[in-house]
Amino acid sequence: MFVESFLFFGLFFISAIAIVGIFLFLYAIVTPYDDYQLIFKDNNTSAAVGFGGAIVGLCIPLYSALISSVSYVDFLVWAVVAMFIQLFFAFIMTRMKGKFAVEKLINEGVISVGVLMAFISISIGLLNAGSMSY
Repeated sequence: MFVESFLFFGLFFISAIAIVGIFLFLYAIVTPYDDYQLIFKDNNTSAAVGFGGAIVGLCIPLYSALISSVSYVDFLVWAVVAMFIQLFFAFIMTRMKGKFAVEKLINEGVISVGVLMAFISISIGLLNAGSMSY
């Protein structure tokens, strides 16, 4: 019993980490700016805060899926749904133009825009998690 529980823990945990890893890769593709360049080379705090919020925004519904799922497949389905919802909103937010041009403002390092992106991502994650309470 104990060994089986530990194996299931490992399966779910490693799968959740893998989903986050896939998300890190896809988020960088979805956003029109180079997140990793901005964060690791240009020291752009705005990009780092926005990206960090996106990760938290994904992990909230992942947590909900982990505790609510009735099976491993159920967890995977909801984890993928959560990931694509976060990616969809990141895509939409970073494509706005005019005074709401997130892409331009993140590239310029406007911290308030990075904070706003983080809070929007976290909010979407909370709504996403709440919607999973079945």
